[in-house]
Amino acid sequence: MRKAFMMLALLAVPFALQAQTTFHDVEANEAKGPVKKISQSLMGMDQTISFTKEGKMEREGMSDAVYNEEGFLQSAKMEVQGMKMTISYTWENGMVKSQSMDVMGQRMTVSHTYNEKGAPASDTIDAGGQTMTSAYTDYKYDERGNWISRKTNMMGNDIEQTRTIEYYE
Repeated sequence: MRKAFMMLALLAVPFALQAQTTFHDVEANEAKGPVKKISQSLMGMDQTISFTKEGKMEREGMSDAVYNEEGFLQSAKMEVQGMKMTISYTWENGMVKSQSMDVMGQRMTVSHTYNEKGAPASDTIDAGGQTMTSAYTDYKYDERGNWISRKTNMMGNDIEQTRTIEYYE
């Protein structure tokens, strides 16, 4: 009996550790699976975000990340192109419903809707009462179901966003 208990305990430890160290930062970046790195390009600006095997984001300029008990990112401080801000996340059904940040003294909120594949169908930006909605179209996906190319129209300009995703094996 004692031997059976020890075997069950040994099997339970990896699952308990996994539950305690699983983060959902990959999902916060519109991807799923064992993502190691996302490199993306938008309007001539390149950005790379790395992730640990447990799914925790390692991004230059990111600090003071706060997670809930389930590993969902609640807030983090970011420095982007010399500008400091705190970003707060609201989650629904394992996806980011919205994220809010103070930019140059003004509160900005980005709300997301999703398509049937779990990729954003549109984003609505509310900056001080001024709203703008951008729909995403012409998605291309990699073999693991993550988007690698999409198009949108912002203020009359057609924009293509591309990204390369590297996975842990």
